[in-house]
Amino acid sequence: MSLFLIYARAANGAIGKEGRLPWHLPADLKRFKALTMGADRQGRPMIMGRKTFESLPGLLPGRRHIVLTRRERWDSTGADVVRSVEEALAKAGDGDVAVIGGAAIFDVFMPLASKVELTEIHRDFDGDVFMPPLGPEWEICGREDFAAEGERPSYSFLTYTRVGESAA
Repeated sequence: MSLFLIYARAANGAIGKEGRLPWHLPADLKRFKALTMGADRQGRPMIMGRKTFESLPGLLPGRRHIVLTRRERWDSTGADVVRSVEEALAKAGDGDVAVIGGAAIFDVFMPLASKVELTEIHRDFDGDVFMPPLGPEWEICGREDFAAEGERPSYSFLTYTRVGESAA
């Protein structure tokens, strides 16, 4: 199994506001879809928290939704509900597994991840959920930069791997 985190982060660390992304970047949504579907278009299992699942526009086609939550009663139609990290990993099986949020889920899975796919937005945004910058155990192994366009801020697609590990 190869576990990777995928998220977008503003310059001030914001990753969400009131259950939504604080920005609209179509290129980021397209990248998210490509990375969670995979090159083979088979779809990757996605591990997320309940609030992230509830923030989605619905079930994302072709991908398995694994929701880690403490809630006993909750309408989880279309999702596999798990209560522990171990259960989430067992449900995900072999292959590439995407961890898609939120911040508490990222904190739990960060030590287990071998890669982070980050959209770094070069502007501050108002938010109520934040992620700190990645630490020295991570190194950039891929980068694409994009200029601001109209109201859209400049941003970069960054791929990080753990120091000493190669990109998969």
